[in-house]
Amino acid sequence: MRLAGKAAIVTGAGSGFGEAIARTYAREGASVVVSDINEAGGRRVAEEICRERPGAAEFVRADVSRDADVAGMVKSCLARSGRLDIMVNNAGFTHRNRPMLEVSEEEFDRIYAVNVKALFLAARHAVPAMKERGGVILITASVAGIRPRPGLTWYNGSKGAAIVTGKSMAVELAPLGIRVNSICPVMGETGMLDLFMGGADTPERRAKFTATIPMGRLCKPQDVADAALYLASDEAAFITGVALEVDGGRCI
Repeated sequence: MRLAGKAAIVTGAGSGFGEAIARTYAREGASVVVSDINEAGGRRVAEEICRERPGAAEFVRADVSRDADVAGMVKSCLARSGRLDIMVNNAGFTHRNRPMLEVSEEEFDRIYAVNVKALFLAARHAVPAMKERGGVILITASVAGIRPRPGLTWYNGSKGAAIVTGKSMAVELAPLGIRVNSICPVMGETGMLDLFMGGADTPERRAKFTATIPMGRLCKPQDVADAALYLASDEAAFITGVALEVDGGRCI
């Protein structure tokens, strides 16, 4: 087991990429705090993990843009395991694919609160918990922050901010033995797919997007989970500050 004895928090773990990461971490021996603003989804994932490996997971409801919620999430992990080794900032938010001037101020604020402010709040509470023994902070960013598509301007900007924030954190936290890396998936098979596409997930619309991906398919949650497992493991002990493209060649 590649994460035996480790304690992890995964935000946005009630579905999609986060669910796959939480399940993979638990399978590899970690004790996982499954966090999500969606209580039904988060509880389902934690309960299913525990049916396979009793006691391996606990659900903690949290809005990652609220300081009190993030503090409570970290406290729950420390109370449960006495340590925090891996903090996965996976929760994300986007606007529907459409012209930039049609996006509301409320949508813009929520995008930056979930995709960027949440990194600040997680660092405030996770870094002190990791200072003694080091740790890993992961950010689910996006190829949108590297090679943006039209129609997602404000989302693209938030992911660019997340990537640069991760690199800066990596430099500053390296002396503490804390590694910080980002994962940059291409459009994935998650609950936000319709928003990214700008409409229903039809074969015609999917074909339009997969045509831009050299490997000819969308990103699957397990693709991201496998990258998150590697970056959190001791095999990646000398890797920090990277923005790993999990994109089937989209950014080439």
